[in-house]
Amino acid sequence: MSLLYVGAILIGLALLAAVLTLVSSSSGPTGVAKSLSLIESSVGDREVVRAELNAKDRLLAPILNRTRTLAIRLSPTGTADKLARRLDQAGNPAQWTVERIMGLKGASLLLGLFLGFLYGGGLTARSILLSLGLGASLFFLPDLLVYNAALRRQDQASKGLAEALDMLSVCVEAGQGFDAALLQVARNIEGPISGEFARVLSEIQLGKSRGEAFAGLGERITLPEVKNFVTALVQADRMGLPIAGVLREQTSVMRLVRKQKAEERAQKVTVKILFPLMFCILPALFIVVIGPGAIRMIDAFTKL
Repeated sequence: MSLLYVGAILIGLALLAAVLTLVSSSSGPTGVAKSLSLIESSVGDREVVRAELNAKDRLLAPILNRTRTLAIRLSPTGTADKLARRLDQAGNPAQWTVERIMGLKGASLLLGLFLGFLYGGGLTARSILLSLGLGASLFFLPDLLVYNAALRRQDQASKGLAEALDMLSVCVEAGQGFDAALLQVARNIEGPISGEFARVLSEIQLGKSRGEAFAGLGERITLPEVKNFVTALVQADRMGLPIAGVLREQTSVMRLVRKQKAEERAQKVTVKILFPLMFCILPALFIVVIGPGAIRMIDAFTKL
């Protein structure tokens, strides 16, 4: 009898589970409505299986999200826009985004405070000052790295600009259209300037005017020669002047600027070599030349 009671209870539980399943499935959307609800629903971080994420997404991403909020609160208004402009000037390096840099700034601040208290030896005035100074230095370190990357890219762009303008002028004078000439420069010139010309061409194809696309180029590369080239090209486009003549004139100006920069660097060499000469070469030379005579003089005076 006990087995019959257990079997009846199990059968009743099975029927109850089947009824509940049918009711829950019928109450929700089905067909196209269910597909639309799945598309519209957003998947949060907690709904993703943690084992399917790599170590960086599991550990670093939540920490950077917290520290990014701290950095945004401590930074003045417009810091994110300035960082975005700096990243544009640096060429938008891979894995460098405004959100990650702000998170890195907050993490660097906390790391500086922790190291300051650790090396300061407790809660003292010296440790507080050390932690504040180290935290502030590490807080602005990502900004300095982005600024340095932007300067390096500007220097590399200035080296390839003259060659790019030469090819652009030759292609236009040979009969190619200006957009086709930009494509040739983007394909055949190495360095950041080819990427900038490719971006200008993409913006023109997406619907921007030629003046707006080249104005963006002038904002990303802030060199004076690039500013002059962009201004001349925009004015020629507005006034309907022939592009070939403008490019020829700008190419000659660019050669002159490049020559002047080379002469300026050559003039600086004599000043830059003075410090290694005074502190590295001359002391060793004095030791080699005067050293033996000084030793003999010391020996002679000690015998007297």
